[in-house]
Amino acid sequence: MTILQTIDLTKKFGKFTALDQINLQVNEGEIYGFIGPNGAGKSTTIRTLLGMLKPTSGTAKIFGKDTWKDAVEIHKRIAYVPGDVNLWPNLTGGEVIDILLKMNGQVDKKRRDVFIDRFQLDPKKKCRSYSKGNRQKVALVASFSRDADLYILDEPTSGLDPLMEHTFQECIKEVQANGKTVFLSSHILSEVEKVCDKVGIIRQGKIIETGTLTELRHLTRTKITVVTKEPITNLEKISGVHQVTNHNQEWNFQVDTEKLGEVIRYLSSFSIVKFESMPPTLEDLFMRHYKETKQAGGAGHA
Repeated sequence: MTILQTIDLTKKFGKFTALDQINLQVNEGEIYGFIGPNGAGKSTTIRTLLGMLKPTSGTAKIFGKDTWKDAVEIHKRIAYVPGDVNLWPNLTGGEVIDILLKMNGQVDKKRRDVFIDRFQLDPKKKCRSYSKGNRQKVALVASFSRDADLYILDEPTSGLDPLMEHTFQECIKEVQANGKTVFLSSHILSEVEKVCDKVGIIRQGKIIETGTLTELRHLTRTKITVVTKEPITNLEKISGVHQVTNHNQEWNFQVDTEKLGEVIRYLSSFSIVKFESMPPTLEDLFMRHYKETKQAGGAGHA
C-alpha cells in the first residue's frame, strides 16, 4: 500500500525551479531515505509534503489525500521532526513535549517518559538553556511518543552525539517493526545506509536515482586489494577496472560491480596470495554522482 507519493511535483520561486518534476513513492512499512547535500531541495520537498508550500504543478499525496488541500486531515496521522528545532524559551522541555502531544490529542505519559529516558533529556530545564542537540531531543521525544502512521524526519539527528544517533536508529527500526512508515531526509550517508530500505537521491531539485540499496550498489564500484605470486599484466586494460595502483606488488583498484566475476577469473590466473574486497557504499554512489555533475559544470541550489 502506497503511503506517500508525488507525481511530477514541481515548485518554482519566481524564475527559480526548486523542485523539478519530483517522483517519489513510499510504501507502508518502509524506511525511505531521501538524500542529497544541503541545498539540493530536500527541505522544500518536505515543506510541500507537509502542506506548508503549494506545488506549482504536479501532485503530492499522503494516505491518498492531497497534501495542500487535505493538510489538516493528514497531520492527524503524521509526526514531523525538523532539522532545526525552535522552542518556546520560557517553557521547560517537558512542558513543550506535553503541548505538542496535546495538540495531536495524544498524551501517553508512560510512553513519553520512556523516550525522555532513552534520549537522556532533562525535561525540567528551560528551553532557552538547551543546546541544539537537546532541542532536537525534545522534538524526537514528542515525535516517537505519538502513535503516528508516518514519521517525516528532516535531518533529525542534527546536533546529536553518536550515542544518541544510535538510539534514534533503534527507535525508527522499532517504529517500522510496528508497521509504521518513515521518510528520512538526511545528508549523513552512513545513517541512511544503516536503517533505510530504499533511497532517493536528489540533486539540483531533481531525483537522479531511486531504488533499494542493493539495486543502487550495482551502479557503483567495489574496491579491491590483491597480491599475486606472478606479476599481473594489463590489469588497467580489463573492462570495468578503474584507478589501478601498484605498490610492492600489492595492487589496489576499483571494479564496476557487474564486472567483478570476470575480473576475479582473470586475477586467478596469476595465483592469488591475498585478496580483499570492500563492497561499495552509498557514499561511493553519492560522490560518483556529484563528481559527474561537477565535471558537467553543475552546481547545487537551495
